[in-house]
Amino acid sequence: MKRPSSALVLAGSLTLTGVLHFLLPRPFDSIVPRRLPGASRSWTYLSGAAELGCAAAVAHPRTRRAGASATTALFAAVFPANIKMALDYRDRSTPLRFVAYARLPLQLPLIQWSLRVRRNTAR
Repeated sequence: MKRPSSALVLAGSLTLTGVLHFLLPRPFDSIVPRRLPGASRSWTYLSGAAELGCAAAVAHPRTRRAGASATTALFAAVFPANIKMALDYRDRSTPLRFVAYARLPLQLPLIQWSLRVRRNTAR
């Protein structure tokens, strides 16, 4: 059986996370930086829709390159939420702190992954 391409795995990951923004928005609401205007829930839905849009673009070969570029920008744009989560979780239990702190360095491999998908997609 043929293994799915890295691009399709990326698209699937974005789809799963995007759907979670709509099905279970409360955890995402809690990490929206307070500096952003408007309701946290609006930002949660907006970022979920952005992830679904990126997923669709990465999944289709004709839009994959642009989708991977948009995904790279999205991964960079949500990094402040990861910082907020790490700061907010300083006094939580060890497992929760671990999850919050692990999200920080995880962002770099995600960005590298989307850049690799872009680089490996023919023009």
